[in-house]
Amino acid sequence: MTASTAQRALPDKPVLEGLEAKWGEVWAEEGTYAFRRPASRDDVFSIDTPPPTVSGSLHVGHVFSYTHTDTIARYQRMRGKRVFYPMGWDDNGLPTERRVQNFYGVRCDPSIPFDAGFQPPAKPDPKRQVPISRANFIELCHELTAVDEQAFEDLWKQLGLSVDWSTLYTTISASSQAVAQKAFLRNHARGEAYLSYAPTLWDVTFHTAVAQAELEAREYPGAYHRVAFHRAGGEPVYIETTRPELLPSVCALIAHPDDERYQPLFGSTVTSPLFGVEIPVLAHPAAEPDKGAGIAMCCTFGDLTDVQWWRELNLPTRTVIGRDGRLQAETPEWIVNAGAYEPLAGKTAFSAREATVAMLRDSGDLDGEPKPTTRMTNFYEKGDKPLEIVATRQWYIRNGGRDEDLKRRLLERGRELRWTPEHMAHRYENWVGGLNGDWLISRQRFFGVPFPVWYRLDGEGEPDYENPIVADEASLPIDPVTDCPPGFSPDQRDQPGGFMADPDVMDTWATSSLTPHLATGWERDDELFGLTFPMDIAPQAHDIIRTWLFSRVVRAHFENGSLPWKRATISGFVVDPDRKKMSKSKGNVVVPTDILDKYGSDAVRWRAAMARPGMDSPFDETQMKVGRRLAMKVLNAGKFVLTLAQDPGGLAAVTNPVDLAMLAGLRDVVATATSAFEEFDYTTALEAAESFFWSFCDDYLELVKERAYGTQATAEEAASAQAALALALDVQLRLFAPILPFVTEEVWRWTRDGSVHLAAWPSVDELPDGDSALLADVATALIAIRGAKSTAKVSMKAEVARAAFAGPAAVVSRLRTIEPDLRAVGRLVGDVTWAEGDGPLTVAVDLADQA
Repeated sequence: MTASTAQRALPDKPVLEGLEAKWGEVWAEEGTYAFRRPASRDDVFSIDTPPPTVSGSLHVGHVFSYTHTDTIARYQRMRGKRVFYPMGWDDNGLPTERRVQNFYGVRCDPSIPFDAGFQPPAKPDPKRQVPISRANFIELCHELTAVDEQAFEDLWKQLGLSVDWSTLYTTISASSQAVAQKAFLRNHARGEAYLSYAPTLWDVTFHTAVAQAELEAREYPGAYHRVAFHRAGGEPVYIETTRPELLPSVCALIAHPDDERYQPLFGSTVTSPLFGVEIPVLAHPAAEPDKGAGIAMCCTFGDLTDVQWWRELNLPTRTVIGRDGRLQAETPEWIVNAGAYEPLAGKTAFSAREATVAMLRDSGDLDGEPKPTTRMTNFYEKGDKPLEIVATRQWYIRNGGRDEDLKRRLLERGRELRWTPEHMAHRYENWVGGLNGDWLISRQRFFGVPFPVWYRLDGEGEPDYENPIVADEASLPIDPVTDCPPGFSPDQRDQPGGFMADPDVMDTWATSSLTPHLATGWERDDELFGLTFPMDIAPQAHDIIRTWLFSRVVRAHFENGSLPWKRATISGFVVDPDRKKMSKSKGNVVVPTDILDKYGSDAVRWRAAMARPGMDSPFDETQMKVGRRLAMKVLNAGKFVLTLAQDPGGLAAVTNPVDLAMLAGLRDVVATATSAFEEFDYTTALEAAESFFWSFCDDYLELVKERAYGTQATAEEAASAQAALALALDVQLRLFAPILPFVTEEVWRWTRDGSVHLAAWPSVDELPDGDSALLADVATALIAIRGAKSTAKVSMKAEVARAAFAGPAAVVSRLRTIEPDLRAVGRLVGDVTWAEGDGPLTVAVDLADQA
């Protein structure tokens, strides 16, 4: 292509506005990012893209982390890989239910029959939600998620994610439900999934069990109450508790076996205040002698320590708080003084606490007044009230929490995995090493993947939980609430001698733990699965290493005997300028569409790529201006170069020392950026490319433009500049392409067919060698010349009557070879002298008469 041909294709005035829509449409039409199956797994780069929760809202942290993944995908595509880059939506579970409840003003009541003509309230009131059937509620969940998913897709396209949208999946689709149910059935058949009736962390607001990984410790105000337990013929035994409402459920007092204060009491009994229940005094090493009175009441259940004592000391179960967070309505059979319980029956934990304290005060069993305190209490991460512990029947998957051999093997899996950055491996180790129970995967909710399980009912209508009926894999997906088990008819549902459905759904993590299997066609497309699994990277934030990352390792370990991917790439959080995590409640959230519309996607992507892997990054909107300036400079520099330069090629044409030096410097940048991207370090790659680009624009372009125009140079010298400019632009567009996809595509297509994103990543072999030290010499010389003119407050175009260069012999020797370019850029119209010296390079300038 000649310079004149290039000029005819150039725009009059390049602009950033509209590039996202323009190129997004072209990429979709041309199938630029479509995954085309190769013959070998070695030719594929496969990504386990995090499926965002569509019931929430995307924030700037999502924009940053998904951009990080996209830069890697684009780099690998340019390296010649067939990039398998799917997208999914995580659209089931409690977050979706909450959004539907608030949006439509409804709540699910499974006892209500389906209403085929149901319409949600015209004026929804989240505080007065209308009860509707399970089927109607699920319909609304599907309806609203479809709207949310389209908004998410539009945002990702505006950002320029190079995903293959034909691979889109949702975690609640029929296909995904079949995958999740099949994986569960196989876990169950191998003994990795099991049903157990046991103490369970329970959220009383949402009426569902909660897994260990979903806990959030928060400060909670309370008070210590010093309460007397009585013993025959002796002084009272005082305990200090923040949960006096649990006195009806006390099954033992526990002290440390070495605590001399209580050793005489071990093996004896005391009587509980108010309720008159005889309670044993026992020893256990988990008791803390220096906490409170040094002796504690064990209730079933106040906290996880109570569960430990109950299990290890074989204590009776005396549960009084139910799933609704209220004390049971009937007086428990073990209560001796039934009249003391009556004022508490049916009350919330808070109200029962107040009533119990009043009764203790009246009975004289409260020693002094309650002492206010603040304690750390477990909450469900999405809940607003402290968790209770109630005995429930739940499904679990083994995860090493109760099996040291399995824990060891899962720790080894973490060591097999490559981590970016490496120190994130410690978070995995710490989480797995600290597990104290198996993974609870069932939830008492509605919009999720049902367990493909039923239970036989005996003649009394009691379910046989020991021998569940499981669905056949060929029948999946199924809903046991509407489908019948083999050998039964619909009229036998919930009848003695018939069957009942498992009423629960899988936790959303139990489905998203299978994203590698959902995306790669496990059990549905053997060829695709063979080409893409195990996947190459698992990008995600560091806060869900304990949940999403670990759960995927568990499922692949059981099902495939391997890791689900080769490397985990971890992004940090985006925080506000005060380094506080962004949240709606704090009012510091940045809406992604606002900054994308205001600054352009390339500017936002530039800022995202400046956030190093695994590091939290303070957000300052003014930084987007820097990214926008860079994007605009790429457009303008691209146009300027293409007005002068021929198509890159024919390196023999590059003969001038400074042209060779510039290309040699670019050669070093290519090596640095390539090495960085190979280590998944997009930030270092960007820094190297950007630093060179600004020097290229500020120094090299200014230095050689007169020679490139050919007005005051030989044809050979002009050709050298033009060839160097063309090659440098070509390489730099490809270096920037993973970060700035829109402006690089725009400039590339001014003079070329095909996408820059399908072009080959630049190689050092494309660039000639030269003395790159000359570039630093030029920069120093230009700073001196420009500084003299700036000090004199004259135009940079002012002429220089005399310039005296002095410095080390090597520097002087290099600069003398390009004196014509220095004369042109500095307007050195008079004498130029050169002198060797010991100090750094200096340039003395005498300006010409400006009259």
